[in-house]
Amino acid sequence: MAAAMVAAVHGVGRQDRSSPGGGGAPQVDTGKYVRYTPEQVEALERVYGECPKPSSLRRQQLIRECPILSNIEPKQIKVWFQNRRCREKQRKEASRLQTVNRKLTAMNKLLMEENDRLQKQVSRLVYENGYMRQQLHNPSVATTDTSCESVVTSGQHHQQQNPAATRPQRDANNPAGLLAIAEETLAEFLSKATGTAVDWVQMVGMKPGPDSIGIIAVSHNCSGVAARACGLVSLEPTKVAEILKDRPSWYRDCRCVDVLHVIPTGNGGTIELIYMQTYAPTTLAAPRDFWILRYTSGLEDGSLVICERSLTQSTGGPSGPNTPNFVRAEVLPSGYLIRPCEGGGSMIHIVDHVDLDAWSVPEVLRPLYESPKILAQKMTMAALRHIRQIAHESSGEMPYGGGRQPAVLRTFSQRLSRGFNDAVNGFPDDGWSLMSSDGAEDVTIAFNSSPNKLVGSHVNSSQLFSAIGGGILCAKASMLLQNVPPALLVRFLREHRSEWADPGVDAYSAAALRASPYAVPGLRAGGFMGSQVILPLAHTLEHEEFLEVIRLEGHSLCHDEVVLSRDMYLLQLCSGVDENAAGACAQLVFAPIDESFADDAPLLPSGFRVIPLDAKTDAPSATRTLDLASTLEVGSGGTTRASSDTSSTCNTRSVLTIAFQFSYENHLRESVAAMARQYVRTVVASVQRVAMAIAPSRLGGQIETKNPPGSPEAHTLARWIGRSYRFHTGADLLRTDSQSTDSSLKAMWQHSDSIMCCSLKAAPVFTFANQAGLDMLETTLIALQDISLEKILDDDGRKALCTEFPKIMQQGFAYLPGGVCVSSMGRPVSYEQAVAWKVLSDDDTPHCLAFMFVNWSFV
Repeated sequence: MAAAMVAAVHGVGRQDRSSPGGGGAPQVDTGKYVRYTPEQVEALERVYGECPKPSSLRRQQLIRECPILSNIEPKQIKVWFQNRRCREKQRKEASRLQTVNRKLTAMNKLLMEENDRLQKQVSRLVYENGYMRQQLHNPSVATTDTSCESVVTSGQHHQQQNPAATRPQRDANNPAGLLAIAEETLAEFLSKATGTAVDWVQMVGMKPGPDSIGIIAVSHNCSGVAARACGLVSLEPTKVAEILKDRPSWYRDCRCVDVLHVIPTGNGGTIELIYMQTYAPTTLAAPRDFWILRYTSGLEDGSLVICERSLTQSTGGPSGPNTPNFVRAEVLPSGYLIRPCEGGGSMIHIVDHVDLDAWSVPEVLRPLYESPKILAQKMTMAALRHIRQIAHESSGEMPYGGGRQPAVLRTFSQRLSRGFNDAVNGFPDDGWSLMSSDGAEDVTIAFNSSPNKLVGSHVNSSQLFSAIGGGILCAKASMLLQNVPPALLVRFLREHRSEWADPGVDAYSAAALRASPYAVPGLRAGGFMGSQVILPLAHTLEHEEFLEVIRLEGHSLCHDEVVLSRDMYLLQLCSGVDENAAGACAQLVFAPIDESFADDAPLLPSGFRVIPLDAKTDAPSATRTLDLASTLEVGSGGTTRASSDTSSTCNTRSVLTIAFQFSYENHLRESVAAMARQYVRTVVASVQRVAMAIAPSRLGGQIETKNPPGSPEAHTLARWIGRSYRFHTGADLLRTDSQSTDSSLKAMWQHSDSIMCCSLKAAPVFTFANQAGLDMLETTLIALQDISLEKILDDDGRKALCTEFPKIMQQGFAYLPGGVCVSSMGRPVSYEQAVAWKVLSDDDTPHCLAFMFVNWSFV
């Protein structure tokens, strides 16, 4: 086969020995090989382009249709196509290996440079350490020592702390003065990007490699906060520079970038004076703005540099715009060094160094503005990820859903993120105004009567706002959370929408996209919600962000809720759900859409944002579930694990921001505002309950916190359930070898049938369920307490229970016929039989009702 492959490169194929060896177009070479003419090769290549693996019938048809191939055996044609496919596979593999080799070569160069930089940093630290030791041991010498080491070290230190001391005098209001500032900025930026001007500490988990994002480091003990990244991308330097300059496309917190002046320089570069605004991440702080000089230039080695810094009183230069309600922040020398790689692609060095004026925000929020890890995630790594994403899309290797181009899906993600930021900030120049409060300050209500200005001219807003006049109303709130991993909370909110969302409110938002919206809904504590189906659309290269469509399957319960019987659709953006990403912001943003899902569909984003306020610990994060499974390892082993997990978890804080937007008609504005205010308060209460449940410090006592106050411990309840079942029916429910309460709890928890308890009230709600019960209801022990018995039973089940209820209370138990019930996600569940019995406490008083659904399964 190897010889045939080599020969096929030159138009040669192995000849079947049973076929004739001479005559015709193909010339037989010693009876062993066939040499094809250029015309024959061209004909075969044409067919290969259409069908690389033709069937036997297709090969025979090819011989009949092409007279020049008439003297070639079908088997020989088959061999030619086999060889051709092998050559194509080898070519692709060789190309892939060459690409990997180029990446490894470039990465090796990058690592060698990083190693040289670290050696310089170590040398400097050794000198400084020796100098400090000398000062500590011999103070008199320290004040008079003029040795080379001490002079150089102290001189470097003085220059680093006081860079303005050596600046030459210049007129910064003319081009020559601005060029002097630009050249100085360039030198300072390069000293940070490739030198030791900043003490960089590599972020945990960022391992360099041919397919990694790159080398990520954050600052240590410097003014402001700084982050640095080095990486490789398969785009040319000019394309990379173009992407990086378009900051709103990749920096989600960037509201606008206005280039007010462009000044060409004599060396072929440009100086730009830029005014930039950024969003505030929460409702508790003001947004920031920047007045920046950006300098673009080429270096002698062919590299491209884009560096920038703020123009302040100390640097000089023209004054920038002042906008009310914005806090002026400062960009210290930062930028991008883009170097071409051999064989194509670029090597990028990114430095972001800012002073966000952390003293202007409440003390509890200052970590948001003083954390270099948050800066690295939101700016530095975001820029590098965006470039890698564009490069990957350009290669055509990434599949996308919905039949849309990657750029269109990226636009949807940007619109969702931007719309949510607009809602959180509520800028007056976008048309937002605050409404009067109802006395409590927990929820802020703002309205926008000029929504067309907000959504933009490119969006078809005729669906969203009626002809009789209307606008957008936003209800928002921020709160502090304790010991709650942001990724875990957002992941729960995404996967368990029914735990916090009201279907009536969802239906109102969806109805705004239709011709005749229905009335403002009243909030219902136990609203019925159909199942949630997640339809993936796209995800980024490292899966740190994904775009999806959520279909909420509607189910009407009565005639006046016909609107709920229609499916509803949400476009949803989820990001930051990786618990191992230090400083990452977790976010869930969604907006109702209609079935058409047009590219210019109007979007009113709502959602949640959770940002960590404290440094992430290095303690391993165990896989936590939102039920008893992780804590029901009863006995000494389970107890030990729970306590060790709790002790290893430090107190961490995060800030949660919630914003919900609704369209309204003018005559209904007050009603919508009241509904929105109450809805956000309800959502906040739900999120607080979930947050308390999933906080790692609570896991050790999870069994106790899941039951209502005054209820028995879980093992006591398990003993009561088993004993009452045996007392009423004469059969054993829990078969255990040991009589200990721990073994009873474990046996009940692992029972194959669904066992659950509900309260003895007029409207019974569930208080406990074993693992099978939670699986059947598709819920958790936390959310279980919000599910009523009536909610899961169908009409036949409710009638059977009503009929047998007196018997249960008198006789103690009853057998109910098989039927169908509904999970919390709206999925039908069939069961062969149900048993209901009265659970008695130790003093033989009724405590609750227990149900067991036998041989259940999803329909």
